[in-house]
Amino acid sequence: MQPDGIMVEERAADRGRSLAFLATAWLALFWMTFPEWSEMAHQWWDIDTYSHILLIPPIVGSLVWIRRDELAKIEPRGWWPGLTWFGLGMVAWLAGRAADVNLLAQVGTIAAFQGAALAILGLRAGLILAFPLAYMLFLVPFGDEIILPLQYITAEMTTALTRLSGIETVAEGIHIDTPAGLFIVAEECSGVKFLIAMVALGVLVAHSCFASWKRRFWFMLACVVVPIVANGIRAWATIFIAQYVGAEAAGSFDHIVYGWFFFGIVIALVLGVAWRWFEREPEEAGWSAGEVAALPWLQSLEGKGANPAFALGVILIVALLFAVPAGLG
Repeated sequence: MQPDGIMVEERAADRGRSLAFLATAWLALFWMTFPEWSEMAHQWWDIDTYSHILLIPPIVGSLVWIRRDELAKIEPRGWWPGLTWFGLGMVAWLAGRAADVNLLAQVGTIAAFQGAALAILGLRAGLILAFPLAYMLFLVPFGDEIILPLQYITAEMTTALTRLSGIETVAEGIHIDTPAGLFIVAEECSGVKFLIAMVALGVLVAHSCFASWKRRFWFMLACVVVPIVANGIRAWATIFIAQYVGAEAAGSFDHIVYGWFFFGIVIALVLGVAWRWFEREPEEAGWSAGEVAALPWLQSLEGKGANPAFALGVILIVALLFAVPAGLG
């Protein structure tokens, strides 16, 4: 029988090797999927709609750091089904490249990284890190698909509020004609950038601060509805002010409010109202090692496990096989 100290040291060494294997797998995948990462980084940095994603990597890192003590309590062991998720991600990545569909290729990229983590670190580590691994999907820039519907929703709300304000209005689609001039609800005014940023923030807060699924649902509903309604009010306020100061001055005011204050006000409103119903501290969110070990279905799903080194080998071989049709071989 080994002393506890030796067992702890062996577990730490196994954990270090598994993390080194994961780092190797992720570096290989990063090399393969560099065009996708480059395109995503371009969108994060150069497109206002996705600038909030620059905060996602440090958020994911902090979420993993918070779980470090729980990870130290488990023995790293590979998990075969993680290779399946990795393979599905690679298929999506290759299909997205072949079809020139960036969103599909980028989602496949993130799925491949998630699958590699599950395959090398194992099911127990995957459950402890379930939220940060899932939250990685917010690295993918999405939202272009809902811009047009949001433009029309904003236009309808703005038109209704403008008429209620007693302003003579003729509206057709996203065009709103008033005595102060013709206003168009452009893509930049659809509110999409604040909506998707609010959803990303809402998912983080819902996981970290709520334990009840019912409260999570209502909070996420607020994170969707409030930004949309607030954006309609903002657009109406611009038109209303324009009746007195002119369209150009009102537009300048709108850009200042929209760029600097609007999202902060929406966040403060939603979080301020929800704060009294918060149920826990962020450090308490997620499964502990003990809770994972007590799950009745863990043993059946975990199976015999896979050697992390062997899982790394499979990942590298599969990645190489996919690199050839992708033009990287």
